[in-house]
Amino acid sequence: MTAPSHPALVVVDLQNDFCAGPRAAARYPGDPATLDIVTTNARRAVAVARAHGVEVLFVRFLGDREHQGASWRRRDQARGREPKCRSGSWGAEFHKVRPAPDEAVFTKLACFDAFLAAGFEAHLTRRGLTHLVFAGLYTDVCVDSTARTAFQKGRHVTVLSDCTASLHLPDEEILRFMNVVYGAEITTHDRPEHWAAPRPTKENT
Repeated sequence: MTAPSHPALVVVDLQNDFCAGPRAAARYPGDPATLDIVTTNARRAVAVARAHGVEVLFVRFLGDREHQGASWRRRDQARGREPKCRSGSWGAEFHKVRPAPDEAVFTKLACFDAFLAAGFEAHLTRRGLTHLVFAGLYTDVCVDSTARTAFQKGRHVTVLSDCTASLHLPDEEILRFMNVVYGAEITTHDRPEHWAAPRPTKENT
């Protein structure tokens, strides 16, 4: 049976502590200009999605200690890390683009995977969103974690390579991994014909 694959643009952790300012610059190992480029492209991807009638979902991270599990706290203590994206802080605010009034926002409480955010999976199911297109940070952490779960739950995955950057691994390495393991399509924000329209997919019945 042939069924349409309905896309949604998932904007992951496009927040100041990950994208701008001294905290982001100190943590990101590459050229800080790269973060400016990919976040600008992510903003453009949101505009493209809105223009094509693609639903945009915003995912944000809150890292307050009260949200952290014991293993998270132990890791941060061992590495001397302070919480990122504290509730109510500038660091937790969205960077360069903000949700429209009718766009959903899902909050991860000290975790990587958006499927662990309250209401995220239920929203996908309710809206019939079977194709997740990813932009945001970081490719090898929260984007990959969410894409992995999406694939395992039967959803199609696309990554906009010019709208994301990796923190620990070379960009090309993690994108290749996602393509090979999840069957992720790798494209760019300025090619909406590859990601912004429903596509027929063969589903088993």
